[in-house]
Amino acid sequence: MDQAQQLRNIIKNENTPQRPLARVITVTSGKGGVGKSNVAINLAIQFRKMGQRVIILDADFGLANIEIMFGTVPKHNLSDLIYQGKNIKDVITWGPMDVGFISGGSGISGMYNLSRDYLVYIIVNLAELDAIADTIIIDTGAGISNAVMEFLVASGEIILVTTPEPTSITDSYSLLKALNQYPRFSKDNTVIKVVSNKVTTDEEGQQLFNKLNAVVARYQKLPLTYLGAIPQDQYLARSVMQQTPVSIQYPNARSTKAFESIAGALSGKGAVEIKPRGMAAFFSHIITGRKLSSTTAGGSNQTASANNT
Repeated sequence: MDQAQQLRNIIKNENTPQRPLARVITVTSGKGGVGKSNVAINLAIQFRKMGQRVIILDADFGLANIEIMFGTVPKHNLSDLIYQGKNIKDVITWGPMDVGFISGGSGISGMYNLSRDYLVYIIVNLAELDAIADTIIIDTGAGISNAVMEFLVASGEIILVTTPEPTSITDSYSLLKALNQYPRFSKDNTVIKVVSNKVTTDEEGQQLFNKLNAVVARYQKLPLTYLGAIPQDQYLARSVMQQTPVSIQYPNARSTKAFESIAGALSGKGAVEIKPRGMAAFFSHIITGRKLSSTTAGGSNQTASANNT
């Protein structure tokens, strides 16, 4: 039995009517500095306020954005699960309002080189997240590296964060173009939603989306959904310096109300267009896809950095 078939069997066994599957939302951006991690964290806080159990996976290799913004230093990361024999609960750090987060470190990229049996062990551990969380937010690196693309291809639900800066709009389009051309990407099984960040008014946010959507619809034929706008108010900037999410520190700030509105749109009736797949399916898609790519490329193993700006 090959690796891909064995992982498919795991997913089939785990995906029973008695076993709930977590909703996996991947947050990404075309360039760095657009507030992507801030969006991921504050959406997680808003989901917690709704009573959901939430875990963030910090997949921005080499940049500890989530732990810095939470003001919490994790004892373990995903590498400890892979190489040190820790279980999945050991590598979860609990931040404000009991939002859990997992620091990826170099663990995820290292998964590509593991043996089949060890991959099965890792996937089974990651599948346990479905019993711990209702929603899992993947905070990717910025840009169009292979590492970022693999996360996006595996995700049925993507939130793209962009800003009014011309470079941000251009890079957002470049990311969507690269995704549309990436092997194994299925536009029919993926919902792409856009958040306009660091805007002055709601109207500016809508205009930003309209501009991006028009170009993407014309040249890439990709449907986009507008989630809303986040204003760049003084409280959001202040909360970053204080290492506490604005949704906790300043509950009445304009930015907090915007995050609340977007989280409501994501959680409202009929909001989830893609059936939850769970973490076993998510990561097995990444690993088997990478193995296939490596075989096609003659066994080359490119683990590109996700720290593009």
